[in-house]
Amino acid sequence: MTTMVIQLIGFFLGLLGFLGTVVATLLPHWRSTAYVGSNIITATTYMKGLWMECVWHSAGIYQCELYRSLLALPRDLQAARALMVLSCVTSVLALLVSVMGMKCTRFARGSLIKHLLALSGGICFICAALPCLVTVSWTTSDVIMDFYDPLLPIGLKYEIGPAVYLGYVSVLTEVTQSVYE
Repeated sequence: MTTMVIQLIGFFLGLLGFLGTVVATLLPHWRSTAYVGSNIITATTYMKGLWMECVWHSAGIYQCELYRSLLALPRDLQAARALMVLSCVTSVLALLVSVMGMKCTRFARGSLIKHLLALSGGICFICAALPCLVTVSWTTSDVIMDFYDPLLPIGLKYEIGPAVYLGYVSVLTEVTQSVYE
């Protein structure tokens, strides 16, 4: 009974990590305008994501524009998109394998393969967390390097957005899930 409860906690942590990864992938808040130096006017806030750029005006207007061409995007953004989609797909696979390996399901009940499926689900969650970790770490590094670049104008500097932090939390919950599995 205790093992079943621990597996359920692990499964819900993995599900939470998957949902966080999907939300982080879709949100346009990967980079937000930095207000440094004399650039403290907050009439507009610019945000960049993997799929779109958005502008928030102080009047309450929120406008987003999708990136039109995949081929016109920088290579780092193309790679970030691919890694985050890979992370989401691998998380779905990990969820399916984990469900089959849990003691509370009827699949392969009483078989030796049940334990191996549970173990494989945990390994799949770790494999799903790695591309997400690479992407959010890469974005964090880029934002910090650009922020401290003295040649970059102050108006073009960005800060780390909430979607990156959500990506880190998603990685943490997916890796923690593998401990419970």
